[in-house]
Amino acid sequence: MGRRVPGNPINSRRTVVEFGFSLPGRGPLASIDVVLKLAEKADALRFDSLFVTDHVVMPVASGKSVYPYTTSGQFPGGLAQDYLEPLTTLSHLAHATRRARLGVSVLVVPYRNPLLQAKMLATIDVLSKGRVILGAGVGWLREEFEALGAPPFEERGRVTEDYIKLMRAAWTTDPVSYEGKHYSVRDVHVLPKPVQRGGIPVWIGGHTGAALRRAGTIGDGWHPIAMRPPAMLGPDEYAAKVREIHGWARRAGRDPKSITLTIRVPMEVRGRNAKAAAGDRPPFQGTADEIAADIRRYQALGVSHFVFDHTVQEQRAVLANIERFASDVRPKLSRAGGGHGTRASSTRAGSKTSSTKKTARRRS
Repeated sequence: MGRRVPGNPINSRRTVVEFGFSLPGRGPLASIDVVLKLAEKADALRFDSLFVTDHVVMPVASGKSVYPYTTSGQFPGGLAQDYLEPLTTLSHLAHATRRARLGVSVLVVPYRNPLLQAKMLATIDVLSKGRVILGAGVGWLREEFEALGAPPFEERGRVTEDYIKLMRAAWTTDPVSYEGKHYSVRDVHVLPKPVQRGGIPVWIGGHTGAALRRAGTIGDGWHPIAMRPPAMLGPDEYAAKVREIHGWARRAGRDPKSITLTIRVPMEVRGRNAKAAAGDRPPFQGTADEIAADIRRYQALGVSHFVFDHTVQEQRAVLANIERFASDVRPKLSRAGGGHGTRASSTRAGSKTSSTKKTARRRS
């Protein structure tokens, strides 16, 4: 990688750990004033990353699609709500922040022309001096694919893989030539390149078999959402999926250890005088000691980057929550790990390109 604007990672006996925060890009907190205040505060509190999410349009009704991350299958907050476009938002955050890495969790890769989104991400990487992470997803909302005129919903996985390979070519070669099943281009300049040598790291979202294969063969990281009904992605299941990812990596001739393991979870720290809850509690929601213990369980599996979702829709409560994490939880992990460390950059997945005699063209 090129210039790395480091966070303040925790160096444990097992693995170096970083912490990120998912900004409220939709709903009642999706105003620029609120997003900027939360981003600036998290940056000042030495969070290692800030993420936004991605939807372009939402249908009036989603009879064809089921939201995969709630028990009801309904999208939280309803379909008619403000939703900030993620790449535009990141370009603003590049100016407003100084330290935290900036990412999308996740960008629905088939929604945008791959050369254009490669250019936009590279530009944000330049503006932020090398801080961009691409969380890459295939999408779930069929109606959104149809409204955008995106490639066919049934082909979204293959399209995503093709587009990622093309974007890597755009980030690492000049001139760019690429021959793919869904998009090809011949002899074009795509400049500037990202600040990060080897291109922007790509964390593959999802937890299906196809997503695990994708993470193992072309991903720089795996980035699942933990809240996946009917149950959370618990440590045992997470470990089993990591073994599957590593198997795919070895078959592809890759070093499994080069793949960054991450997880995105709702997080809520109770006040210092709060007592541990009786009975079952949602993981990552509880006292500082309980949350530190939850982090260590996943850390022992090799998880090196936690991205936290807020659990409430009120600005003051969100601010208080990230402040409590910084003051109450993180020091416990630092003491247990014997100090701070420096996170090594993950090895990029292969970025081989192929050429063609044809001019740039879009294939349906």
